[in-house]
Amino acid sequence: MTTSSISIFDPPPGQARRVLCVGAAVMDTLFRVRSLPTGQGKILPYDMLQVAEGMASSAAFAVARLGGNASLWGAVGDDSTGERIIADLSDSGIDTGGMVRVAGARSAVSTILVDDQGERLIVPFYDAGLHETIKPVTKQEISAFDAVLVDVRWPKLALRTLVAARDAAIPAILDGDVAGDGVIEMLAPAASHIVFSQPAAERLAGTAELVKVVGLLKRKFEHAFISVTAGENGCFWFDDRTGEVVHLVAPKVRAVDTLAAGDIFHGAFALAIAEGMPIEEAMRLSSMAAALKCQVFGGRTGAPTRAEVCRVLQNWDPPVAAMRGPNWKRSEGR
Repeated sequence: MTTSSISIFDPPPGQARRVLCVGAAVMDTLFRVRSLPTGQGKILPYDMLQVAEGMASSAAFAVARLGGNASLWGAVGDDSTGERIIADLSDSGIDTGGMVRVAGARSAVSTILVDDQGERLIVPFYDAGLHETIKPVTKQEISAFDAVLVDVRWPKLALRTLVAARDAAIPAILDGDVAGDGVIEMLAPAASHIVFSQPAAERLAGTAELVKVVGLLKRKFEHAFISVTAGENGCFWFDDRTGEVVHLVAPKVRAVDTLAAGDIFHGAFALAIAEGMPIEEAMRLSSMAAALKCQVFGGRTGAPTRAEVCRVLQNWDPPVAAMRGPNWKRSEGR
């Protein structure tokens, strides 16, 4: 990549683009261990951190770190943990004015073990009453943003937000992670862009062959941009211009902590789309942001700045390869 071409990854002139993230807000306790447990017993960590994150929250932090204006709509309980979650996210540069305090509910918490290979074991807890109340979402309210990104943890609010974004003609992006039965199918029709995690994509498509997976999901949700993130195996997406499934390799890094890497990818992607960045460059930016995060222990706190991402992108220019397969074509007559 030449020095002159790096300008496409710089923020556009004018005010920072506004991205609304909707969904999970969790107080995570991270323990760093040599290896993940395989049975009962006691395991002694050698490092730990408590941080407010979750899919939408971590994505919002990525938006802020990359120079965007990030807002978060999530729910916490009326407890001290909820106060800590909101304070932590606010101190991280996220607008939490749209957060909801739910009387009688407990805030979401999780315990996470991260081993020396960067892999993790997550034990999350979500109070069933945390996401029962759904506030109204209007087209006028959503029109103040340049893009919205929703996760699958608050499906009813996510759906209202996606529909309002569609009506306002702004990008409506779905973080297609593993969810309860029917959640993806409920949200996807209202999304303009869907970036699936590999486990969720394989579960929906019924196969582990990623080229087939992308093609089958594109056939299922023809109206949307379709992508699948596959960790160290890079990312795949359906190129609507060529009608091909394409693949971008992942940057090579030594993974210390993969927690929140997918969320950082989604936040970077949402900001890139809000800025009008072409899809291929948006995927490069997002891939590099996620990869750099993996080099740092601490979940979303490892999200890189825009300057850090752009500096590394100057020396990373792998080709985007077309991946041909029998099941990726659009259905006939569509």
